[in-house]
Amino acid sequence: MPRVALIEDHQRLAEMIGQALSGAGIEADIFSTLSEAAYGVGQADYAVLILDRGLPDGDGLTFLHTLRAAGKMTPCLMLTARDALHDRIDGLENGADDYVTKPFAMSELVARVRTLMRRPVALTALTQNFADIIVDPQQHAMRCDAQSVMLAPAELQIMLTLLKSAGQTVRHSTLEHAAWGLGEAVTPNALEVTIHRLRKKLAAIGAGSRIINVRGAGFTLQASN
Repeated sequence: MPRVALIEDHQRLAEMIGQALSGAGIEADIFSTLSEAAYGVGQADYAVLILDRGLPDGDGLTFLHTLRAAGKMTPCLMLTARDALHDRIDGLENGADDYVTKPFAMSELVARVRTLMRRPVALTALTQNFADIIVDPQQHAMRCDAQSVMLAPAELQIMLTLLKSAGQTVRHSTLEHAAWGLGEAVTPNALEVTIHRLRKKLAAIGAGSRIINVRGAGFTLQASN
């Protein structure tokens, strides 16, 4: 049975989420603080992290950012009572793969967890080269010369899909399927935010290759001129 880490300090809500997941055949280990979660995530290989933002010992977003910087790329569903667009974008930019705003329907949360668990595996285990960049699926890393950045799961899938069709336009729906699976709802602007994050990472490693928006059609990966 797949196992997820649920990091939520509201005891009754955590119990309700745990019961909903259990009814869907998913086991949840519940942590009420970030310190507990840090230990648990370090000891077990979870399929998904379900992470609240407001926790007694800190912001879940800071915790996630630390995990990503350390190379922990477990898919993460962020829970929050903050429903402003900039809060959702902030979560996605710091490594969250999806976002649910409280209050939410348990059926929606379970569906989103299942989507993250069903995400297609990397297109290949081999490194992929294009122009001045190298993507390593096994290490979840992208490199240019001596510079390297880690890629979150959705970022990796989108980058590999763009690499496979480098120079050609890849439709929005194809990229969403690669990153989040087929037939499930995707958080509004999730693709655009993930592409924005990839562009920043390309710039951070000094890559000349660019992800170009083809208006109304999709995105294409182009080499530097």
